[in-house]
Amino acid sequence: MEDPEAQPGEDPVIKPLNLDHHFAESPAESVTKVAKPGKSSEAAKPKVSAPANSTRKRSDTRNGSELSSGFARSTVSSSLRSSNSVAVTRRNSTGGLSEKSSASTARQQNNTSSIAGKKPSTLLATESVRRSLPELRGSSLSSSATKLTPRANLSETRKSVPVSPVGRSLSTSTASGTSIQKTLRKSTVKPSSSASSSLKKISSSSLDSTASSASKKTISKVSSPITRSPTVSSGLRSGSLSSSLDRSSNLSGRKKAATPESRDSHFIVLPQVEIKAGDDVRLDLRGHRVRNLNAGGLNLSPNLEFVYLRDNLLSTLEGVEILTRVKVLDLSFNDFKGPGFEPLANCKALQQLYLAGNQITSLISLPQLPNLEFLSVAQNKLKSLAMASQPRLQVLAASKNRISTLKGFPYLPVLEHLRVEENPILKMPHLEAASILLVGPTLKKFNDRDLSRDELALAKRYPTHTALCIRDGWEFSRPEHAADSTFRFLFEQWKDHFPPGYLLKEASIDKPFEEDACRCHIVFVQESTLSIDSDIILKYKWFLGERTLSNFTAIPDVNGEVYWPKHEDINKILKVECIPVLGETEYPSIFAISSPVTRGNGIPKVVNLEVHGELVEGNVIKGHAKVAWCGGTPGKGVASWLRKRWNSSPVVIAGAEDEEYQLTLDDIDSSLVFMYTPVTEEGAKGEPQYKYTDFVKAAAPSVNNVRIVGDAVEGNVIRGVGNYFGGREGPSKFEWLRENKETGDFLIVTSGTPEYTLTKEDVGRRLAFVYIPINFEGQEGESVSIVSGTVRQAPPKVTNVKIIGDLRENSKITVTGAVMGGTEGSSRVQWFKTNSSTLNGENELEAMSTSKVAKAFRIPLGAVGCYIVAKYTPMTPNGESGESVYVITERVVETLPPSLNFLSITGDYSEGGILTASYGYIGGQEGKSIYNWYLHEVENDMGTLIHEVSGLLQYRVTKDAIGKFISFQCIPVRDDGIVGEPRTCLGQERIRPGSPRLLALQIVGDAVEGTILSVEKNYWGGEEGDSVFRWFQTSSDGSQCEIRGASGSSYMPTVDDIGFFISVSCEPVRNDWARGPIVLSEQIGPIVAGPPTCQSLEFLGSIMEGQRLSFTASYIGGERGDCLHEWFRLKANGIKEKLSSDEFIDLTLDDVGRSIELVYTPIRKDGIKGNSRSIISDEISPADPVGLALVIPDCHQNQEIVPLKTYFGGQEGVGKYTWHRTKTKPNGLVLTDISSSSEDVMCGQTFTYTPSLEDVGAYLVLQWLPTRVDGQSGKPLVAISSSAVIPAPPAVSSVHVKQLTSGIYSGEGEYSGGYEGSSLFSWYRETSDGTIILINGANYKTYEVTDADYNSRLLFGLIGSKKKKEARIYSNI
Repeated sequence: MEDPEAQPGEDPVIKPLNLDHHFAESPAESVTKVAKPGKSSEAAKPKVSAPANSTRKRSDTRNGSELSSGFARSTVSSSLRSSNSVAVTRRNSTGGLSEKSSASTARQQNNTSSIAGKKPSTLLATESVRRSLPELRGSSLSSSATKLTPRANLSETRKSVPVSPVGRSLSTSTASGTSIQKTLRKSTVKPSSSASSSLKKISSSSLDSTASSASKKTISKVSSPITRSPTVSSGLRSGSLSSSLDRSSNLSGRKKAATPESRDSHFIVLPQVEIKAGDDVRLDLRGHRVRNLNAGGLNLSPNLEFVYLRDNLLSTLEGVEILTRVKVLDLSFNDFKGPGFEPLANCKALQQLYLAGNQITSLISLPQLPNLEFLSVAQNKLKSLAMASQPRLQVLAASKNRISTLKGFPYLPVLEHLRVEENPILKMPHLEAASILLVGPTLKKFNDRDLSRDELALAKRYPTHTALCIRDGWEFSRPEHAADSTFRFLFEQWKDHFPPGYLLKEASIDKPFEEDACRCHIVFVQESTLSIDSDIILKYKWFLGERTLSNFTAIPDVNGEVYWPKHEDINKILKVECIPVLGETEYPSIFAISSPVTRGNGIPKVVNLEVHGELVEGNVIKGHAKVAWCGGTPGKGVASWLRKRWNSSPVVIAGAEDEEYQLTLDDIDSSLVFMYTPVTEEGAKGEPQYKYTDFVKAAAPSVNNVRIVGDAVEGNVIRGVGNYFGGREGPSKFEWLRENKETGDFLIVTSGTPEYTLTKEDVGRRLAFVYIPINFEGQEGESVSIVSGTVRQAPPKVTNVKIIGDLRENSKITVTGAVMGGTEGSSRVQWFKTNSSTLNGENELEAMSTSKVAKAFRIPLGAVGCYIVAKYTPMTPNGESGESVYVITERVVETLPPSLNFLSITGDYSEGGILTASYGYIGGQEGKSIYNWYLHEVENDMGTLIHEVSGLLQYRVTKDAIGKFISFQCIPVRDDGIVGEPRTCLGQERIRPGSPRLLALQIVGDAVEGTILSVEKNYWGGEEGDSVFRWFQTSSDGSQCEIRGASGSSYMPTVDDIGFFISVSCEPVRNDWARGPIVLSEQIGPIVAGPPTCQSLEFLGSIMEGQRLSFTASYIGGERGDCLHEWFRLKANGIKEKLSSDEFIDLTLDDVGRSIELVYTPIRKDGIKGNSRSIISDEISPADPVGLALVIPDCHQNQEIVPLKTYFGGQEGVGKYTWHRTKTKPNGLVLTDISSSSEDVMCGQTFTYTPSLEDVGAYLVLQWLPTRVDGQSGKPLVAISSSAVIPAPPAVSSVHVKQLTSGIYSGEGEYSGGYEGSSLFSWYRETSDGTIILINGANYKTYEVTDADYNSRLLFGLIGSKKKKEARIYSNI
């Protein structure tokens, strides 16, 4: 029979399922009556004209609010049941075909199908499957909805048509829902008002949630109708297994599925048959007793998408693999037991799988189904949910099973609903929190309820790896214990695979932040009891995953302890696997899992700062910063360089604001500081970080750009210059070479000066200037030379000749002129004097000097009163002279009082240098002028006279002058005794110390092991600082090695030096760290072994009773042998008692008050003994008094108790003992303060104690205060008897009879042996013949005489416990 609503060309539509919580009933089990045609209620008037998206939003909003509505009531109202339509009988177990339907129902169905046929459906098959998802509701249907109607005939059944569902599905956003709404709107069915009102009150199930976003393809988009509707089973084709609908309805009485009692659970999910799907894609064989899917006539085909096989006898899935396109597969209420689900692996398109009501014990064989979204396994015998991962599963219904553990819980990345009601695991505390940890943030509902805020908060307190531990069988515990408990759980899993000798101490990962260093901490520790030859090596591999149970993906090229999470890693979880390697063996890996990667704070920070490049002057160094941007956009940081000299603060280098910096002369012997401040593009600044370099070294001396400055003309002065590089320039060398015209070679002309005056010999030749750079330390670099042009010749001529200067005695005058055709330097000047103011020729002139090149002249005393004449003769460098020119002063030379016209100090301002004072005297003939030298702490102080050099013009600088200024004072004195004004010249700089050096170095001492060798040296060069000594050992073959640790001015040869020569080097160091050349001393040796000697002997340990005393001895004298050490106890009478020859002794009570002597005899390996050495300790002091043990033996009444005690701490004195009696046995806390207990009674203060009657049944407590003989007490010790005081055996004594009154007697006696109980009394009558007769009834303490007692004696008997005492009394009655 064709589906009236399935039109050619339309996609099959899956009808939304209807589920209530009487899941034993199918949708066909309810009696549904169709109302007469009429107006539909408001609930059945959807806005079909609205767009699908807007409709979906309304549905999502409403469904989200309905999620928490709990359980819904039955959708069948009384008004529907009272309608005029004929009741339809449906199959009891699966909702099979109805047997009878009213004409109105048929007409309604026909109208619906006709309308639907006019407007084709636009739903996709996938959306239809999702719409068919069941809805879980909490309440059962009303009783009226479950009543069964009598069965109708087959013809009526075939005519019946299902009623379209009414309810929430009318307002869904799906196309099918819209189609149904249109159909119902155009239908003539008019539901009653009560039916519509009941529909408004219906709440959706928790599985119909639409809380997730509309864009996400989840079950929340599925509309779940509330009302039950009868369905038509149209899946049977011609020739199918059963074509008779009557036969299928007869199965409603099956024991397995017919009775509601067999399906009394409220949690079984059953699908509703999609009647709109065509027969080519749908198969409905519910309740047909199908036993095998491979049975003939079953007609399974690959095209089937909706297969309903509920209520059959299937026990195997063989044959299901043909259903490659199946989307909905209902196998509920069959005979499946599992495993055996492997054939489902071929059903890749399966979206809904129903396995409820079977006997399944395990899902371990259920394969991974890539499109499975809904799985119902309720009412089975599952003990766990262990199965393959289901990547798209959104609903898992597993209620009413035997699930008792979460072990093996699968990875379900999109699970939203989990139901495990009526399972033993519900007894597990905080099961919901554990489920949140296993599933992750997608979980929306647990057991049909919104997730508890408390459980969500609790789940966040667990370590990230908790889910893995739960899946592996960890017993869920409180979060405060989870970290230690899970680590122990993982440790137990891993421990059998650890490298031998190692234990795991820690396995964790730091909290990860975006673009920040995240370090893992995998720590193995070595067991102290084992010796491991090789060290353990750890190999790391990092992984990234969405959550803890997900399949982690390896992060390429990350194999270290640190990983830098990227921006795309935010909210993901890191995992690191660590493989321990010991030797060549790799052991199984262990792992650690981080918390989710947190977004960075945007503030960058420098993780590592480095400076690359060689620290040599002139080189370019580069600072490199490794920055964690912490979520900010990487920007350009701020870089700067600082210079730090020794013992000073860093100073910013102006202009050095780039990451690269070229080292200059100023950087030599300084440390550079690279400062870097990270800055993001957003402007966020991090903390600046610094990196110090080592000290910068000077480059090797060199020179470039060497050139000759000056005109190459005869007589001119030319100068060689160049750009020096390589530290501070020292006494660089300069050479001038002249070209040999014949050979072309250059021969040296002069050296030592960069200037050169061109001479006649240079004319027509070239000159070469050689620059040899030398630094301040004397290191010489590579020379550079330059050649000049050919030297030209010029004719000599002078003009504008003048005499300049003060015409006074001893004044210096100079002649100047403009020389042309030669050089001024080559020209010559001769000085004359004359009495005439005019020049009358050279004959009248008196020469005062010869012709000289020098142009300056100091007026002598003989020129006073005369005119001065200068003869200037210009000359070429080759000696050609021009015409001489004379010039005369305008006035005569004047005389002066004695004075100095100049005063200077020249020489080396360093220790050992020679300073020379020079002065010019004027003022007549000089007499004996006065000279003095002074030392000054500061420039303007008075100074201290140096007596040793008074009257001398030279002074050799001594060590006392270092750091001070020096001055020279000259007082001019004329030969006639007239004294001029004194004049002082202060030196330009402080006296520097000389370069440190050693004038002599030798080793003093005997070349014997154990003998101290000292350095004797003669230091010169300022105040000596910490000079550097290094001692060397030289073998007989000349090989030399440095002695480690020997860096002082003395050294004691050890046994390792025997047979070797010893030498020492010294690098002189001034107190300002200036260093001089290293000097090596002559060798001494070879070193011979010294006598065995004990250099030092000391006790180790505390000098107190109970302590262990050992010693330490320092031995020298060749290779050490078996040295002797003996321990003695020194007694008061001076006698020594040998105690031991061990390495130590334990001090006892016998040693208290006495001293211990240790005698150590050094013995060399060859047996030679040295002198013994001994040490004597102080008197051994007693230990603090301590009670080590106190035991009370068994306690008996009237028996003396002697406690057992153990004392330590010197000689025991008289201790304090206190006995207490207590009715209850005190615990440890009460024992410490027994005296303050209100229930305890002190009963004795002696060492021993005899329990009395009051102690019987009580516990005895003894408090002992241990006391030393000197009265010092220790901490009290308390003991309690193991049992209560045992009473003595019961006994009676002194039994006698006492007459109270006439005829009345009383029996008396004394009882002992605990508290008296019910003692027995008896009276006897003794006759005259000696017969003793018991008087019946006389069993009291008193007895009244009767007539029968006359002529007899009375006897009284008293029985205490087991012993009997009798007292007889003779009566004369």
